[in-house]
Amino acid sequence: MDLLVLNTNLDAVSVMDTYESFIWNDRYDRPGEFELYMSMTLSVLEYAKQDYYIQSRDSDHVMIIENIKIESDVEDGTHITVTGRSLESILDRRIVWGRLILNGNLQNEIKNLLNTCIISPADPDRRIDNFIFKESVDPSITDLTIKGQYTGDNLLDIIEKICTEHGIGFKITLDNDKQFVFEFYAGVDRSYDQTEHPYVVFSPKFDNIINSNYIESKAALKTVTLIGGEDQGSARKYTTVGGGSGLDRRELFTDARDISSDTGDGVVLTNEEYTALLQQRGIEKLLENTDVTSFEGQAETTVMFKYGEDFSIGDIVQIANEYGHETKARIIEIVTSENEEGTSVYPTFATITEEMI
Repeated sequence: MDLLVLNTNLDAVSVMDTYESFIWNDRYDRPGEFELYMSMTLSVLEYAKQDYYIQSRDSDHVMIIENIKIESDVEDGTHITVTGRSLESILDRRIVWGRLILNGNLQNEIKNLLNTCIISPADPDRRIDNFIFKESVDPSITDLTIKGQYTGDNLLDIIEKICTEHGIGFKITLDNDKQFVFEFYAGVDRSYDQTEHPYVVFSPKFDNIINSNYIESKAALKTVTLIGGEDQGSARKYTTVGGGSGLDRRELFTDARDISSDTGDGVVLTNEEYTALLQQRGIEKLLENTDVTSFEGQAETTVMFKYGEDFSIGDIVQIANEYGHETKARIIEIVTSENEEGTSVYPTFATITEEMI
């Protein structure tokens, strides 16, 4: 696999085609990663530089070089390991500067958030000139709504949590005008629960599951949370989300005192509006404490169903093992690995119950 190296001006400066091993991870709702391992030469340092970019013709994503490690060994010689994350990690460089409330259409609210933090912020030093927002027309995106209050939160953390809650993905790609293009997207359902698209099934009976791990766990499960908001003592505001009774009820406390009814711009939220924000925080905490039905496996993607033709990252597929465990799962990651033994491409699955409560 040939890799194109771009400098900080996004101009192509070199092609990487000689290395000992290479791993490239594309992810659905968070930044991907890469690792490149090769023999060390002086010429490598001319293009293996922090903040340079790496493109692969087999992926929509572009990676940013973040870490460079040089190791010398008497027997094996000197090697360099280059690692980093994809363009989505740019969001990790910004926080919500002050207090901000999101309440309304998901896509519009996140567009406003990106405008405030990156595209057209009040402080010009926060601006990234070539960063743009591309609106989706997919009803799976345009019909969604969100609510939440954030103060100093990391931008990447916010968007990752929102995507996890709603089962959608996001990506930042590089267009022909050297612009970083942010957009939301949703995968295609190819499971048995639909009839619009051909089924994609990974199962031992089709010889396209190389290995698998099936896990069920309720150890971290919480079903109801008491959320504590602003003020203290008897004046403190509380609300709840979730439910259950008897042994089926598992309780959690959520400290949300950082959420304020005073938005800081002269507007004071009503009790209903403030309670809705507290409940949204409670939903987020319950999402972090769900029961787990995990079905992981390394799949063969060159025989029956081919990546990029029959399925893509974010798609929902049917998976099964030889013991009768079967479920639908989303493809949340595509791992490409290349070494002296050859090239392999395999998906990572996440069962749908992990994405939403």
